[in-house]
Amino acid sequence: MIDFSNFLSPGRKGHLVGIGGVSMSSLAEVLKGMGLAITGSDMNEGPNVAALREKGIPVAIGHRAENIAEDVDFLVRTAAVHDENLEIAYARAHDIPVFERTQAWGAISQDYSNALCISGTHGKTTTTSMCTHILMAADRDPTVMIGGTLPLLHAGHRVGHGNTIVMEACEYYNSFLSFHPTVAVILNIEADHLDFFKDLEDVEHSFRAFAERVPEDGFVIANYDDPNTMSTLAGLDRKVITFGLTPQADVYAENICFLGANSTFDIYYKGTKFTDVTLHVPGMHNVKNALAATAASICLGIRPNAVKYGLAGFNGAGRRFEFKGKYNGADVYDDYAHHPGELKALLDTVEKLNYQRTVLVFQPHTYSRTAALFEDFVEQLKRPDVLLLAEIFAAREKNTIGISSASLAERVEGASFLPTFGELENALRAMARPGDIILTVGAGDVFKIGESLVK
Repeated sequence: MIDFSNFLSPGRKGHLVGIGGVSMSSLAEVLKGMGLAITGSDMNEGPNVAALREKGIPVAIGHRAENIAEDVDFLVRTAAVHDENLEIAYARAHDIPVFERTQAWGAISQDYSNALCISGTHGKTTTTSMCTHILMAADRDPTVMIGGTLPLLHAGHRVGHGNTIVMEACEYYNSFLSFHPTVAVILNIEADHLDFFKDLEDVEHSFRAFAERVPEDGFVIANYDDPNTMSTLAGLDRKVITFGLTPQADVYAENICFLGANSTFDIYYKGTKFTDVTLHVPGMHNVKNALAATAASICLGIRPNAVKYGLAGFNGAGRRFEFKGKYNGADVYDDYAHHPGELKALLDTVEKLNYQRTVLVFQPHTYSRTAALFEDFVEQLKRPDVLLLAEIFAAREKNTIGISSASLAERVEGASFLPTFGELENALRAMARPGDIILTVGAGDVFKIGESLVK
């Protein structure tokens, strides 16, 4: 099997299929920064495509064989691009190597002496963003790949010149098993992506394999409070540093105080105070994310003040409890939560903010996840004062199950299923009042409703 690292030299020419995606557009810029000549194609125009063109990377709209120049050395594709794609078929017919996106990122990570990879069912984007803030405060000049937009970077990536790369590491399709972490973070492990994994045990098996990719002199950062994570790592022959809310963890928090959307707490490492922190994102789950980022920073030898000031400067990542504006006196927020565990963390946080009503617009993500975790979704969706349901966002799937958001609405008293965004926006306009928090929630395009509402 050809190794992608063979192509990481100036002057080599690559073509990226699906270049407009968050991770792919970041990859394009990183490869161009390494001196490679990059072209790409995507099905749609968009901000990422426009930004790539501004940086001198040609992007064609639509997938056609003629998009591939005769002297292209390799192709990289996203998971959504299949073998029948015209560009992939052309490459195969002409013996041009085709790589998966994660193979490319994995090869790039080998060029860094410090490869910090953040995994977990929930919290990856936020924790990767926190680590980025800390690394920037520590003047490490990191290369960064995040699955969302970070205001500090005005993007989801950064091409640095230091010896550290920080990357979000997703378990779906075992993508993270292409990475080469020197520090691997496991935030939590739950049953998810059950269109690929058979069950929770299968998920845990993959996370174990991810941890085993760490070299003998590397570190695995593990959530002490998560039984699934700790059982998955039992007997692992790597150095494991734990984080949690109890002193039994290596890195833990004490004196936690919440004030509105902010929190303050002290961070201890093995019984000794490491630093104190003021965090400007709400929720206990973000305290835990900060502890994970701190544990990773300790493994990288980062000084306490850089952790303190890096976390103090973090105000959230795009689509992670992101304030969109006000409408008729109501605060409108958007969040990417699309798993019952993420919904629970979000609603736990909102309940402490003392709004008079929580109005939730939820768009489930994929038919398989909705069906597999149906009862868990119902349990969380009963919590808000008002629940409006958008139709399921199909993403990569076809509805072979015959499930709809109407099925959820039938199980939650008072819930309303409104199949179009126009109907949902009109309902919000009619009900919004001062004292409300309106949440548009899901991994699809539900954020457009809130943005339209506050315009």
